[in-house]
Amino acid sequence: MSPKSRLYTLVKAWKNKPFQEVRDACGAPWLGLSSQALEEHQSWSKRQAISHEPIFNHKGTKLTGSLFRPLLAVSDMQLLRLFMEGLDTISYWYRSGRFIPSILPIPTHAIASSAYVDALSDLILNSRLPVGLITLGMQSLPTPELANDCKEGLLRLRRLGVLLHLLHFTGSTEQLHWVDEMQMEGIHLNMSHFREQTLSHDVLAKIRRSPYSPTQIYASNVGLVKDLGNASDWQIDHCYGGLMMPPLSRHQMLQINDSRIAKAIFSLHPHQHLNRNGDK
Repeated sequence: MSPKSRLYTLVKAWKNKPFQEVRDACGAPWLGLSSQALEEHQSWSKRQAISHEPIFNHKGTKLTGSLFRPLLAVSDMQLLRLFMEGLDTISYWYRSGRFIPSILPIPTHAIASSAYVDALSDLILNSRLPVGLITLGMQSLPTPELANDCKEGLLRLRRLGVLLHLLHFTGSTEQLHWVDEMQMEGIHLNMSHFREQTLSHDVLAKIRRSPYSPTQIYASNVGLVKDLGNASDWQIDHCYGGLMMPPLSRHQMLQINDSRIAKAIFSLHPHQHLNRNGDK
């Protein structure tokens, strides 16, 4: 059998492989053999086709990651299903020769639950992905009652090589304490806070107080030219939002060429003209 014929046989066998049932932490199956469950899964797959928001450096010259948007608003019944979809996408990029780190947002109460952490750990270990490609994004800080359980869950996941980010960072003292204590690799600032001047430069100075700090700063909701100027002035590491590029499918992410993106989005360098000529 020639190598081409062997590859064709393997691909055909993989395509005919039956679905495997996956259960959430609550024990309920999400994909069974019933027609109703299969129809729900197919409609869910179509909804999530355009769901990966590209993240670039602040100059727009390099793709640095992706945010898996469906996990930003997820029910407990869908959490593990969508998390597995996110891991599968990272594996798809990895097998295609692209190392695209992906941020998978997780609700705080799930991180504080040992059942969910066990399930997330199993999915991460079974993915066999290299360290640095999987990032968990905390969407909020836990209540005082769940603080210790949440820290334990984060430490367990970090031992697997998972990176930690804090989404929706507002600069509060409690958030700064969590970032410092858990040594998070990234914080995400909404650029609307810059426009409303609700976030001071001292907050970012505290994040960057040490040149050896692992924490990088991400600017979300970049929708105005002025946002790019602020990102450059404040030395923000990464940017994403409508002005950079809208969400894409996982296959479209593979087609992103860094040089072409830089030429298409930043060929005129509007933020640099803005800085030279003043506010217009």
